[in-house]
Amino acid sequence: MEQPTGGAGPAGAADGTAESLDRPLPEGVRRKVVALVSDAFGGLTVGELPSQLRQYARFTPSRRAKFAGNAMAAALESDPSFRRRIGERIAQTQPELAEALTSGAPPAAADPADVAAAAYVLRPAGWVKLVAAAGEEVQRAHAERADEESRREVERLREELDRARDQTRADTERLRAELEASRKEADSLHRKLRSALSEVKRGEAALRKAGAESDTVRAEAAAQVSAAESESRRLKARLAEAEASVEAGRRAAREGRSVEDMRLRLLLDTVLDAAQGLRRELALPPASIRPADGVEAVEPGRMSPKDIAARALSETDPALLDQLLALPQAHLIVDGYNVTKTGYPQMPLEKQRLRLLGGLSVLAAQTGAEMTCVFDGAELAAPVLLAPPRGVRVLFSKAGVTADELIRQLARAEPPGRPVVVVSTDREVADGVAKSGARPVASVLLLKRLSRV
Repeated sequence: MEQPTGGAGPAGAADGTAESLDRPLPEGVRRKVVALVSDAFGGLTVGELPSQLRQYARFTPSRRAKFAGNAMAAALESDPSFRRRIGERIAQTQPELAEALTSGAPPAAADPADVAAAAYVLRPAGWVKLVAAAGEEVQRAHAERADEESRREVERLREELDRARDQTRADTERLRAELEASRKEADSLHRKLRSALSEVKRGEAALRKAGAESDTVRAEAAAQVSAAESESRRLKARLAEAEASVEAGRRAAREGRSVEDMRLRLLLDTVLDAAQGLRRELALPPASIRPADGVEAVEPGRMSPKDIAARALSETDPALLDQLLALPQAHLIVDGYNVTKTGYPQMPLEKQRLRLLGGLSVLAAQTGAEMTCVFDGAELAAPVLLAPPRGVRVLFSKAGVTADELIRQLARAEPPGRPVVVVSTDREVADGVAKSGARPVASVLLLKRLSRV
């Protein structure tokens, strides 16, 4: 709102219009002034209104206060006649307040803002003091309200701080409890882990012990089998003796011997029946061994791998392998990858196998010997789709079994006396098969022989 201006003469000073404010009208008083003007505005005719306010004549008081507030304040300050008409309307609607202001004794119970707004419009003597006092009162009330709000805000913040402290304390206690529980759980897990490790170690020890016991049981079983075979041979020998005795008794009976001979014959028949019952019980095959077969001697044309070894041939001479394979029922066992990685290691494994098996197939056709080629199954990423060549048996070791062990098993499976030749440069394989009666030869010997195929 514009600053009020002083009057032009003594008459103006007499009714208070010469007085002026030295500061802007307080905002609370200004709103009251606009409200008074808006309410009194409706009681005036269009002709009594300033030209700039006539467009708001049909507005409601609230709309006039909202949209024409500044225009009404400016007209009230610059148009004395408009201000006088508004003052007359206020005197009509609030006569007691108007009379009290005119007499210079405003009512003490009235709102200071209402008193200041009415004084500003009516302009009695001393209205500037009334407006200033109302402004100070409004400011003081505003300051008190602000102070009260500040106190309430401080109190609220203190309460929130206390609640936050309590919550923090509770969270701290909870976290401490959780930390302690986690520590206890970690200690328990450590103890369980140590116990599990101890159990694993005990299990490993028990497994080793069980393995040793299993080896002992296998050895005992092998000994028992050997003893049973010896006992079977002994029983066969006794059975043969009994049969011979029975046959002799029968011959004596046919020759008409004495009664004692007849009794002996009866005894022999009894023994024979018992022997036949024993044969049926033991499921013994017919005897194919003759006494002359039990006499050890060297027969013409039969040689063993050890006899071949005694000849003056080099260990790398291919003729040595030819002589070994020329033995009756000879069986050649080949350590496949040992040979291929000695002869052509730069080739892929698949091509190594194919090249070796092709050469062995030709060698089998030439010599007629049984041939078995063993490969290590641990080096296979997938099952091998392979059609074995004619005359060659192809074997891959199972999971957990090496090719060396499979070769030793094959050598042990052969009956004593059969010529078995094992091709491998591995010293452990050579020593193992030699204990089984097989003849080990170096891989280079087979490679030289296959190069002539």
